[in-house]
Parts: sequence; structure tokens; C-alpha cells
Amino acid sequence: MGASTAFDAVIIGGGHNGLVCAAYLAAGGLRVCVLERRAVVGGAAVTEEFYPGFRNSTASYTVSLLNPRIIRDLHLTAHGLRIVPRPLSNFLPLPGPAYLKVGGSLAQTQAELARFSVRDAQRLPAYYAMLDRVADVLRDLLLVTPPNIGASSTVASIGALLDGWKVAKRFRALGLEGQRDVLDLFTKSAGEILDRWFEADPVKAAFGFDAVVGNYASPYTPGSAYVLLHHVFGEVNGKRGQWGHALGGMGAITQAMARECVARGVVLRVGSPVARVIVERGRACGVELADGEVIRAARVVANVNPRLLFERLVAPEHLDADFRARIAGYRCASGTFRMNVALSALPDFLALPGVQPQPHHASGIIVAPSLRYMEQAYFDARTHGWSRAPIVEVLIPSVVDSSLAPPGMHVASLFCQHVEPDLPKVAGGRSWDDARDEVADLMIDTVDSVAPNFKASVLGRRALSPLDLEREFGLIGGDIFHGALSLDQLFSARPVLGNAHYRAPIPALYLCGSGTHPGGGVTGVPGHNAAREILRDARRKRTPRASLPMPTAKKVEVSR
Repeated sequence: MGASTAFDAVIIGGGHNGLVCAAYLAAGGLRVCVLERRAVVGGAAVTEEFYPGFRNSTASYTVSLLNPRIIRDLHLTAHGLRIVPRPLSNFLPLPGPAYLKVGGSLAQTQAELARFSVRDAQRLPAYYAMLDRVADVLRDLLLVTPPNIGASSTVASIGALLDGWKVAKRFRALGLEGQRDVLDLFTKSAGEILDRWFEADPVKAAFGFDAVVGNYASPYTPGSAYVLLHHVFGEVNGKRGQWGHALGGMGAITQAMARECVARGVVLRVGSPVARVIVERGRACGVELADGEVIRAARVVANVNPRLLFERLVAPEHLDADFRARIAGYRCASGTFRMNVALSALPDFLALPGVQPQPHHASGIIVAPSLRYMEQAYFDARTHGWSRAPIVEVLIPSVVDSSLAPPGMHVASLFCQHVEPDLPKVAGGRSWDDARDEVADLMIDTVDSVAPNFKASVLGRRALSPLDLEREFGLIGGDIFHGALSLDQLFSARPVLGNAHYRAPIPALYLCGSGTHPGGGVTGVPGHNAAREILRDARRKRTPRASLPMPTAKKVEVSR
């Protein structure tokens, strides 16, 4: 083992939740060190060059769910963060010359829907109102520490009771109809709900896409309605339900967070992979890096997938058999194939021709014309390894952010589904390293089918299979949410019933990542909530500072 250094808290993983947690802990008076395996902090929310002269968000790719309290508390705007809303929410190029645009004003969206169904256009305001009422319940739950079965902390229990009272008050205020809507959206399939509200396939597809984003399931799978709901509680620049582009890519968010961390005295270390959590006398007391260096701390905070933490970094003798079994059964699979593409020209859509920037180019472009199409994509992946007719969402952030590509050229993010994370089990032993290029070609051909200049305009690409996402970012099974957003893995059951309050079953070991409440997406909320609980424990227990001398902080370059 190498020489030891010491902190009040060491955080494993420099993704956005780890940075948020570190900033709040430092503001609470703790000496904090963040350890990041990669060469740059930010986790999956980073901006990197993927082809000479072309930069883009490598994994996560769009912003809405980032909590406004975190933007304010961490002074992200002062650190340079700018978010530009999409002019439209979504654009669906349909077979032939047809298309559907969603977004802009309510009247504009109703006019679009009326081209397919007058009835659907008339029902749209009521649907939006229903979603917003239920989303308000979810918003109230975001900053809450879930009630924890068997929690021994009086402080935590009182806090949970107060939070629960506030949520119950909101729930009662909904009335019976609203309460039924909450139950529906937390338990039923998106397809079932959308079939009840609307009749036109393109309309249902436009709203149902949110139910399969990062969700390896059919839109008719029970519980998929919650995934839809999870994607609508956000906002951009104070406007609810909006999605936007972070100028400079998603890395602009985490670089702003990193600057605030540095300003608060947090030590950021890159190129520092953690090999194991050190547990002595039943308590977490530090970590050992891959090179043997030991970093001691009064508490260890994990911003990694729970399965990665408990199956790879914590020795099994420190966990009871039932907990280990539950973690082994924690479902991580999002069916995601992620691509970045360098383009010589904008897509020229059959439905809306033209290669000059238009509002639909700056929206979420969804290639998936119906819920049945999405369902078949899931069945294909389960049977064959990947969808024969995949779901592809295309974003072209360079339309609003010229810093990402050379003049006159563009970058596109392709978020593709469905693919089987464990490919060898359905593909005769083929690995993702074998199949990556074949599937990438299929994804480009799929976009080319609705914009026939797309394939010819591709200058370069970087494709990330589920296996690549796991190897590069620690996303087990390629799961962008660090665990499926299903009822058995939400709130008091995330990641495991009895340990949903950001505390692991090992004293002084905490979780602050998306595998805790409220789940995935670039929200920062798990990091915020975990920091609150850690500081509560620190004040209550008055945990002594680590006795080893504080090291001289290494400066980490934060890119601009």
C-alpha cells in the first residue's frame, strides 16, 4: 500500500452527483476529496472531441431535469452555464411526406395534432393539465429522503416524517380524480394510458417516446408510465416541461460544478480509479486506489452504480447474504446504443425539406412512428440482440451552439434503442465488440430513411454499445439511470428496501448517485439529498476528523 492521506469525506466518482454532493459537504465545513477514474470529471455528463474539430456530449446529451435549487446554490450560471431551450419539443418525421411537431405554444401543438385527429387536439389541454398535476407530486418528492425501513437515526426519522406529511398534504389536495391519476402513472403502462387519451398513432408516439428513453421495455410494460412521468418534471430557465441544450455540451454543467467545488476547497483528483473500500472494525474508513495508494476518510461516499459498489468495491464479508442477493437482483439495463456523428450538412428530411437550420433541426427528432413500432423494437432486441427497425432520437446541438463544430458543419447525438445489453446470450456468443459497427450502420441507415442525405453527410462517428457505456462510465448493463426506474426500485426501495436513505448497511458508507432516490437523469438531486443526510449524521454524531495530516491539495485543471 502507498502512503495515506486523510479527509472528512472521500467521494468515489466525479460525475455530476458526486460534484454536487462534494460542493454541499464542503459548504458544511467538511474537507472533501473527489476521486475520478477518467481523465476528466463529469462522469457521463462530459463534452469531448470525438472526431477532429467536432465536440459533443459523449453520453448524456440534453438538459431539463437539473434541479433549479442546485443551479442556484452552486452558482452554476456565474460559472458560465447557459441553457438554450429547444424551439420545439419534438419532431416526428413519419413515413412519406408526413410529420408531427410538438412544442411551441399550446395552440401550435393543437393545430399539429388536429391534422391527425381533431379529438386528440381537443383533449390535449386536459392531458397536459393531468400530467402537470401528477408531476407536481413527483416534484414534491424530489428533495425528500425516502422513509427508510429500519432506520435507526432519530434525526433522519423526524426529517422523513416531516417530508412525508408535506407529500401527503399535496396528495390529499389532488382529490379523488387526481389521486387515481397518480396511481395510474406510477403503476400502469404508458401505452395503456395514451391509448385511453388519444387515438392517432403519431400523437401517441410523440408522447410515448419518453416512456422508453433508457427503459429496456415495451411502452406497454406496466410501470413504463412512470418513466414517462420522470421525463416531464423538469424545466429550462424557469419554464416547466421544457428541454434544452447546454451551450458547450453537457460538460458545461459539470465543469461549472467543478469550478464551484474548487472554490469551496474540494480536492478533485482525476486518473484515480478506486480498487476497494476499506472497512475496519465494521466501519468504512477510506479507499485504496488501483495503484495501492490509500486515502483515509471519516466517511466514504459512493457516486457509482450500487451493483458496482457492493459487488466490486466492497468485500462480501462486510455485507449480509440477503443484502448481497438483493443487490445481485437489482436490475440494470437500458437497451441503449449511443452515437455521436460529425456531419458535413444538416439532415434534409423528406417531410420538411431543406438543409438550412429550421426549428425542427433544433428539436428532439424521433424516428419511431407508433407505440407498436417501439414495442416491436423491444421484442426484436430481446430475440435477436438489437432492433431490426430501431428507435432513434437525433439531437443536433450545433444548430444553436456553433462552438461544437467547424463553420457550416454540425454534430448530432443519436440515442438509439433497443439493444440487448447482454448480447452473447441471444446472439450466439457474439460480443458487442464484434457487433458495434454493424449496429451503428443500422442506426445511420434508419435516420437516412427519413432524411436521405444523412448517411452521405457523415464524416466520422463514435459509437458506444451498452458494453462500452459500462466500461467507460461504469454504467452497469449500459443503464443510463444506474438502475431501472420501476416501482420495485423507486423511493424507499432504491436501491434496496431498508437502505434507501443514502446510507449503506456499513456505517460511514453512503450512496449519492442515481442508484438512489429519485433516480437517473442529470438532476443533481441524489447528490444534494445525500449531502444533507451526511451532514445531519456529522452534526448528530460529531464524527471526529481523520487524524492523519491534511495533504497539500493537487490542482486539477478545470477546462473552460
